[in-house]
Amino acid sequence: MPESDSIRLQKHMAQCGVASRRKAEEMILDGRVAINGRPATLGQSVRPKKDAVTVDGQRLGETREKLVYLLLHKPRGFVTTMDDRHARRSVAELITDRPERLFPVGRLDKDSEGLLLMTNDGALANALTHPSKHIPKVYRVTLKNAVTPEQLAALADGVVLDGKPTLPVELRELTTEPGRTVLEFTLREGRNRQIRRMCEALGLEVSRLKRTAIGPLKLGMLPAGQWRELTGKEITQIKGEAE
Repeated sequence: MPESDSIRLQKHMAQCGVASRRKAEEMILDGRVAINGRPATLGQSVRPKKDAVTVDGQRLGETREKLVYLLLHKPRGFVTTMDDRHARRSVAELITDRPERLFPVGRLDKDSEGLLLMTNDGALANALTHPSKHIPKVYRVTLKNAVTPEQLAALADGVVLDGKPTLPVELRELTTEPGRTVLEFTLREGRNRQIRRMCEALGLEVSRLKRTAIGPLKLGMLPAGQWRELTGKEITQIKGEAE
């Protein structure tokens, strides 16, 4: 068997979008993976085009020829899903010119906007959204209120949501004027509608919320509704964050 025809099993599983390499190793050790009907062992190699690899009895498809990474500027009014049963406008409409089957990493609620990563790399998506990861995400938040020092301190220290305090937040005041405040939030967790709920708990009303960065990825001047491919350097950086 030529060396070029084979690949480590856990790497093949990651490239097929099953899980990260580390998680794939756990699945192999748990006896959930088989090659040509025989239980796989850790460190084993596989020939993707010849060997039948199954996970929990289901056969993996061939390794994707090309993994794709897009940075999308999600506008307000679009839901973060590829198939919405309520017929709302979704981010799928914004990438119809791409032939690959892509999906969003994480979420932005319908009324929020900004940076959304789209990919077909399941291993990276799983790694980036795992609760153990605390990858910084930056948001520009416009409030309809003036904010007191006490409220700022409470936001920074963490607010109790669903009986559990949020992690500390890095805050910067960008603009302060009567009846309007613009803050920059840096979060290291991703609870559902977290910023909006934190502000509501303190009597603050959010009028606009825009994600401007995820780890090393920056939204920059990309227009709303548009996308661009990540550069090779950005792909390396975001994978480094995930690992």
